[in-house]
Amino acid sequence: MAQPTISILCTDLAYEWPDGTPVLQDFHLAVGPGRTGLIGLNGAGKSTLLRLIAGDLTPTSGTVRIGGEIGYLPQDLTLDAGQRVDEALGIRAAREALHAIESGDTDERHFTAVGDDWDVEERARATLDRLGLTRLELDRTTAELSGGEAVLLHLAALLLRRPDVLLLDEPTNNLDLAARARLYEAVAGWHGVLLVVSHDRELLQHVDQIADLRDGAVTWYGGNFADYERTLAAEQETAERLLRNAESDVRRQQRDLAEARIRLDRSASYGKKRAVTRNDPKIIAGKFKRQAQETAGRIRGMHTERLNEAKDRLTAAEEAVRDDAEIRVDLPHTAVPAGRTVLALDRVRLAHGARADVELRGPERIALVGRNGSGKSTLLRTIAGELTPVEGEITTPVTVRYLPQRLDLLDDGLTVAGNVKRFAPAASDNAVRARLARFLFRGGRADQPAGTLSGGERFRATLAALLLADPPPQLLLLDEPTNNLDLASVRQLTQALAGYRGALIVASHDLPFLRGLGITRWLEMDGELLPVDPR
Repeated sequence: MAQPTISILCTDLAYEWPDGTPVLQDFHLAVGPGRTGLIGLNGAGKSTLLRLIAGDLTPTSGTVRIGGEIGYLPQDLTLDAGQRVDEALGIRAAREALHAIESGDTDERHFTAVGDDWDVEERARATLDRLGLTRLELDRTTAELSGGEAVLLHLAALLLRRPDVLLLDEPTNNLDLAARARLYEAVAGWHGVLLVVSHDRELLQHVDQIADLRDGAVTWYGGNFADYERTLAAEQETAERLLRNAESDVRRQQRDLAEARIRLDRSASYGKKRAVTRNDPKIIAGKFKRQAQETAGRIRGMHTERLNEAKDRLTAAEEAVRDDAEIRVDLPHTAVPAGRTVLALDRVRLAHGARADVELRGPERIALVGRNGSGKSTLLRTIAGELTPVEGEITTPVTVRYLPQRLDLLDDGLTVAGNVKRFAPAASDNAVRARLARFLFRGGRADQPAGTLSGGERFRATLAALLLADPPPQLLLLDEPTNNLDLASVRQLTQALAGYRGALIVASHDLPFLRGLGITRWLEMDGELLPVDPR
């Protein structure tokens, strides 16, 4: 039987940052044909791994081998504003040669530049149209493209090249719902080798297998993300049962060792009394004493060995149970009575021209959707008071808190506890720490400077500062909160918001996340704010 083709092979791979911080050590990876979703916690090294495979980074040691041409869509994509669309697509030289030939110039260089790609313009136009970039002319520059359009244009260039291996790093981060749908179709229709890093659960439904990067190694799961979740849930259920058994075994072995010591101490005491009573000669008393000590040593050793083995099993069981702890908070002071007006937008016109006329009552949960550039962030910033409407009136009779995409609310020079204290100055240190523990900042973690936090930790700290603020927010505004969050952090955010009892407006393109929040009303920003059916 023929061996399966390996298209990406990492052997003994190691990489560390210039300051010596290790990212990967003795890492191995073999990826064959098909679509693979690479997941893992923030900081696990997923993007670094893709950059090593793409050749953007040089490994400290080890090797990376690629079977064929590689195409790479980075997470922090930038385009030259003066570049033409056809140049970004990599077809400018072929187009110019084709036009020259059509004009009667038969120079051999033009035929070499075109090669066999006589339909390059038609293929380019079809690819752009397929990705929703129908208005993009090949001769225009990329200066006016939005972030999402830039991602799609770069993807179009890769699709035109048809590389043997395609790497995508968080490709949906800047895409609106319509653009995401087109990218999902492109991924579903990809027949080569695809390795995609993503926290987008809907995108991960289109892969053939999941590679879970954790603690410097990859664990493989067949099927899409839903299959992965089912398998992982079963694994964790088994691991937690084994953990409970191991904890019980350790307690039993500790009890057996303690009881054995008590028996041995009693036996030794009895032996001494008997030797004195019988007045045994010293040589005989010494012999009995040595025998008793040897027996006691064997018994202690046996029980100690059993206890150590039980502890080893407990350690192994603990390692098998994932430490993606859950946030469990109850925020009764954020509650809003049903029917109470929380927000009123009366014939409001925003700075970019969009209009909004809506009222929000009680603990409603609003999903704010719409294409990129439609004004969702502008609306949230206007409600939060950061921007002034061109006309109309905004009424917010409750405390409003706003979480922007930038996550720049924290003071990097303060600790996590110190940042929360900024938003709740009247709270005691003990109260702040007790509340932070529910956001997984326990003990010394609450004393970490904000500037040293990972992406997921920073988000949790920001969320804690907002939700624990004094006065508590009864209207919470979130702008694309799941961007750049790993799957565990998205789950923790959903859990935290389950304990929030106020009104909520969330601008997001992440449909699985929005559906998990229990949204009560969907509004689309498209020139004006209108109800929409997300189905």
